[in-house]
Amino acid sequence: MAYKSNSAARLLCSTALSICAATTAFAQNVVSLDPIEVQRADPLGDAADHAASVYVSEAELERAAMGDLKDLFAGLSSVSVGGGIPIAQKIFVNGVDMLNLAVTVDGVSQNNRVFHHASSNAFDPGLMKSVRVDPGVAAADAGPNAVAGAVVMETVDVADILEDGDNFGGNTRISFSDNGGTATIATTVAARKDGYEALGYFKRASGDNYTDGSGEEELGTETDLQSALVKLAHESDAGHRIEFSAQKASDSGLRNPKANFGYTGSDLIQYDTTRTTIALQYENTNGGGMWDPSASIGFSENTVDAPNYEDSQGTTRTLNAKVQNVFHFSDVSTLTVGADFINQTSNYKDGTTFEAEEEKTNFGLFVQARVEPTERLKLSGGLRADWQDFSGAYDDYEDSVSGLSSNASAVYEVAPGLTVNAGYSNVFGGIQLADNYDLWDRAAYSPTYDWDYSGLESARSENFILGTDYTAGDWTLGAELFKTQITDARSDDGNIDFETRGFNLSSTYDWGNGFARASFTRSEGLIDGELVASYDLLDYGMPLGDIIALEVQQELPNANLLVGGSIDAALAYDTGVAYTVEAPAYTVVNVFAEYTPPTSLVNMTIRAEINNLFDVDYADRATYGSDYGDLYSSLTTLDEPGRTISVIATIEF
Repeated sequence: MAYKSNSAARLLCSTALSICAATTAFAQNVVSLDPIEVQRADPLGDAADHAASVYVSEAELERAAMGDLKDLFAGLSSVSVGGGIPIAQKIFVNGVDMLNLAVTVDGVSQNNRVFHHASSNAFDPGLMKSVRVDPGVAAADAGPNAVAGAVVMETVDVADILEDGDNFGGNTRISFSDNGGTATIATTVAARKDGYEALGYFKRASGDNYTDGSGEEELGTETDLQSALVKLAHESDAGHRIEFSAQKASDSGLRNPKANFGYTGSDLIQYDTTRTTIALQYENTNGGGMWDPSASIGFSENTVDAPNYEDSQGTTRTLNAKVQNVFHFSDVSTLTVGADFINQTSNYKDGTTFEAEEEKTNFGLFVQARVEPTERLKLSGGLRADWQDFSGAYDDYEDSVSGLSSNASAVYEVAPGLTVNAGYSNVFGGIQLADNYDLWDRAAYSPTYDWDYSGLESARSENFILGTDYTAGDWTLGAELFKTQITDARSDDGNIDFETRGFNLSSTYDWGNGFARASFTRSEGLIDGELVASYDLLDYGMPLGDIIALEVQQELPNANLLVGGSIDAALAYDTGVAYTVEAPAYTVVNVFAEYTPPTSLVNMTIRAEINNLFDVDYADRATYGSDYGDLYSSLTTLDEPGRTISVIATIEF
């Protein structure tokens, strides 16, 4: 993935997080990540506002293609994914629930406020060509709702599948995991001619319940997943590119009534969840100078159908559009100006006659400057103005709110190999939509539990980042302090003030045909200035404490082998809250070996891996309820799979 700029920039793939190998080399604008050469298509990757951004490398996307979100972000202490099955997996960035980040897929905003015992974050890693996380401070052009940062995902294009000169091809991946007997097949087919492109992708996974590290079957964890993508595009000789994409993912299976819990003795129920995203985008791939426009329009919908209250169904929908132009004053100085529009709804039906819906519409104007005053200094700053209309589900409640947002970032090279970076944002959050399953008819259950919109306020956040990176030969070191504060955040108990704070440390050693990297994150979440349990942090954060990630990889060229392993660990953590317990520590080891036969034989790669090698019985720290232990009979933590042996074959054609 190439840069538009020819600046000799250093790739800080993850300040203090080390997602990519920390030693990088620029030659013909190609970046060396790990021992594998990949290209990266983020034209803003050198900007100051991306200094703390986390990039998932192509090699890591490839390794996670047949997995889930936990596999996608494996090895990152700063990005935690809890829940042993996709429908229960929630993402936390520096301890903040991703609900509070502006999330886009192919430019389409995602509205993820569905049933709080389920997740609509079942993004298929096999679809992705790039994933970037902007923790905390996000630029003005990231869109509204970037109260704690942004996540930007792009799906694969034909150019990612076909080699130069080829007009047809694709790949098929087949995998089998013994724990739960899960079989998966995914096929991608791509074609192009005379500027026209077409791509199709389909994935199917099925399996039974897995067993945890103690050998007990985890009921409600069977696999029944489907994912599909269709993408059509045309690019003229002048660089005008129009791209249409449509994707759909579904997860269906018998689950615990609260899908993110372990089995509590209640009958399993059928969960049907569906995510749909449709996007239409325009850009000029040859854009530059004072005219470099782009535009997008998209629709997304997430549905959770689970008969918790009667035949409940929760649906969130988003319609969004964005237009912008980038003014290039030089190769390293730009000004982005634009406008965006988003309409979001949160709808609940009980299968009879009851239906409730909340809706908000947001119109925004933004400007973001990215400049390099000197070779050693990079600056970025931006402003947003947002106007929001909100309609409640009850009593014909309506409100209109508006606000300004600002951000500023800087990167300074103190000495060769040593940089410091800082970022700050003050963000208008507006009024958030409710979890749609919270819109059920409470008054029918208890007249004293009816809805009350009085006192509902517009949220606002402040984000702070301060970091440093040092590179010396094959070593890199990083450190980062972070803090996010959201005031007047919406909750069932009225407005609250949420805060997460902590730090990241990282180190990487690259010896050419292999590397070792480690990262450590400490975070804590507070409500109204006090440490609280995971229930109180719901929809905003998770009490994670200390998280450790370690990865080692070695290439053996003479044997056509790539071998390696990783460690995921958490230290014991106690919030001190009276009705909770100390969340237990755990250390989980994973190993793999990947064999690529000589290309003269067959274009195939075979990967064997053993996850949870020592069969540890544990729940990931980001899984709800680890701080409650066995205190409550109605809450059993959903444990992760025990030892799992998987074989994955990839064939390119």
